[in-house]
Amino acid sequence: MRVLILGGTAEARALAAELDAAGVPVVSSLAGRVTNPRLPVGEVREGGFGGPEGLAAWLAAEGVAALVDATHPFAARMTASAAEAARATGVPLLVLRRPGWREGPGDAWQRVGSLREAAERLAAPMRVFLTTGRRSLPAFAGVPGVWFLARSVDPPEPPVPANAHVLLDRGPYTVEGERALVREHRLDVLVTKDSGGAMTTAKLVAARELGLAVIMVDRPQPPPGVRLVETVAEAARWARGHAG
Repeated sequence: MRVLILGGTAEARALAAELDAAGVPVVSSLAGRVTNPRLPVGEVREGGFGGPEGLAAWLAAEGVAALVDATHPFAARMTASAAEAARATGVPLLVLRRPGWREGPGDAWQRVGSLREAAERLAAPMRVFLTTGRRSLPAFAGVPGVWFLARSVDPPEPPVPANAHVLLDRGPYTVEGERALVREHRLDVLVTKDSGGAMTTAKLVAARELGLAVIMVDRPQPPPGVRLVETVAEAARWARGHAG
């Protein structure tokens, strides 16, 4: 019986590869929000399901044995839909979330609960390294007198801050490269989401070394009652147990 992985992350790709190697049939679902995404091994389904009702119908029609939500830690809507669909169908659900980042010696972080709160912490004449994703830029469009270096994989949709330079790039990044960006653009504040993982930690190291303040947006909590693990190995063991 197949396992459905709600993917788009490095962890989702690693999980698909591990289950495929173990002979477990896997379908990976990608929401289609990124152009030219990195594809996992095995069967891939692109596009949304039409909300929790559509996902529930798909799970029932396809005879899915288990559902793993390995989406981005900030994909709160998708996680909520997965939880609702799992309850409606009785399909077991596991949420795979890599651990968040932790502040260390030499860091100067301010933790905030939302993009709006992050924007409220900014004031002229700050020069901000904005790495919260292209869909977050409208939250910062009304901040006056602040210059932004806004990095994203795909071009953002308006509105964007008037004083913004958009840098299109895809990780992983290097500490050397991040230091160069900070120096070239004379940045003094980093705004980022607590996505966790090693692929984009270089910006945090560069911020520590160069004395940048960091505004860290906390990740949303998963729905109550949902089982959560932090490693691909744990998720693979769980999925194999339910697909056997």
